[in-house]
Amino acid sequence: MQYTILAADDETELIDALELYAERDGIKLLKADNGITALEIFRREKPHLVLLDIMMPGLDGFQVLRRIREESKVPAIMLTARGEDYDKILGLELGADDYITKPYNPLVVMARIKAQLRRNYDYHEETAPEKLTCGDVSLDPAAGTVTKGGSTVELTKTEYLILEYLLKNKGRILTKQQIFAYAWGDEFIADDSTVMVHISNLRAKIEDDPKSPKLLRTVKGLGYKAEKL
Repeated sequence: MQYTILAADDETELIDALELYAERDGIKLLKADNGITALEIFRREKPHLVLLDIMMPGLDGFQVLRRIREESKVPAIMLTARGEDYDKILGLELGADDYITKPYNPLVVMARIKAQLRRNYDYHEETAPEKLTCGDVSLDPAAGTVTKGGSTVELTKTEYLILEYLLKNKGRILTKQQIFAYAWGDEFIADDSTVMVHISNLRAKIEDDPKSPKLLRTVKGLGYKAEKL
């Protein structure tokens, strides 16, 4: 299938350069130079992925992402020129799946985009696996659903994959690099805040007391593990 992505950035020369690489990979790239236009294109064209610069006129990237998340779980990658942890953490908390700091290499951006497309649209299991459980939390890989105490828990794609990986390796310590490689589908290494924020968001949804987690434990200096309960 041909994928369509929306790239929104007021630095149009960067998006024009990225378009050349996207076309080479058979990906259609829709362009917007402000947040209002980006939202209009998103609602009209329904792209498979959005690439949003944080600093845009009209609506900034955070505002656009908030509105997109009200109606869609489409993969979202944020672009930030500041390189500040606050921007990255806020974007992840709003539902971004990844972020890239400017200036960037277009080849790296395309690799990250293709990784998101693969894991969101090309992910298949050969057989229907059994449900994975931890305490009163149950993950059904066949249905792609998560429940807690019988009630459905809404997770982002990234949160789902992180939880799946931890439950598949219940009782085993997994490093941040291992979790990143599984959840993002590539070999890029994230800084500490990327995995940390997603784990924090996940705990808020499945733990009885997120501040004192019993299911997903932090092993100081090593990583995380799902407890055998």
